[in-house]
Amino acid sequence: MYTLFHCPGTCSLASLIALEYAGADYTVHKVDLSRNEQRSPDFLALNPNGRVPALKSGRGVLTETPAILLYIAQSYPAAGLAPLDDPFALAQVQAFNSYICSTLHVAHAHRFRGSRWADDPAAIEAMQRKVPQSVGACFALIEAQLRPDAWVFGDRPGISDFYLFTVAQWLEGDGVDPSAYPKLIAHRERVRALPAAQKALAIGWLGGLFADPPADPSSHHANAPQAVS
Repeated sequence: MYTLFHCPGTCSLASLIALEYAGADYTVHKVDLSRNEQRSPDFLALNPNGRVPALKSGRGVLTETPAILLYIAQSYPAAGLAPLDDPFALAQVQAFNSYICSTLHVAHAHRFRGSRWADDPAAIEAMQRKVPQSVGACFALIEAQLRPDAWVFGDRPGISDFYLFTVAQWLEGDGVDPSAYPKLIAHRERVRALPAAQKALAIGWLGGLFADPPADPSSHHANAPQAVS
């Protein structure tokens, strides 16, 4: 069984959707960032980076969304979450996910986390003002690459779809006009309609609030097929 350390409203949603879609046996441990739980001694012992997501497995703890997503895809190949038998296509998936992680998410983080890069209040305010433009530019690049009425790669949902859906939730909050990205918005709604996404959202993402979990939140897919070891 896996344990996903997750905070609603963060990028850990992508890993939660992937676990659910793959039919993995997992539990969710919510980390309340509003109470700074990610800086607690217990969590830092698990993940010294002090961030979510973190995925605890029988072999140890994984961090960073691209790594966790690929691990889930490789552990459950029957789910078809990534083109595991095509090295070039898989590298394309990794390039896309790495762009979200290293560029788009960083641009978004300037809205809340400017103190990571600057101490001067004026510099932090300048970064915040830049967010609609910098985040919008990232989504414009993705919009240009998306195929109409299709998944990011291939003919079925995959880890890149779950990751893109997650960060696309932040679009309006970052001051970006969604009407400029019709393919992105259509993709966001397509992923939202997936049962796995609905289940993941019900676990507590909506509105960034800690909603009550489903009736049996402690374990999911207890009779699911075992992951490939």
